[in-house]
Amino acid sequence: MGESLSPDFENGDFVIVSKIPFLFSPLATGDVVAFYQPGYGLLIKRVQGVNPGGSLHVLGTQPDSTDSRVFGPVKREDVIGKVIWHIRKS
Repeated sequence: MGESLSPDFENGDFVIVSKIPFLFSPLATGDVVAFYQPGYGLLIKRVQGVNPGGSLHVLGTQPDSTDSRVFGPVKREDVIGKVIWHIRKS
């Protein structure tokens, strides 16, 4: 998972991701999503904003996080799902 969302999410934590929440409400600022980003693989970030056309601006909590500041907006079709459950490693 990396350190990009620490201290909320730490390397080794487990998350459960689902598309079911999308059936009931659109993605919103503050949601944590898992998505595939070409060149970076599977990432988990917090939604900072939803752009026109449905693409997402996502950010990590760390200033040096690899996020939309580096790779730009995330296409809606690249979103795997919303994090609905978080299990800490310790």
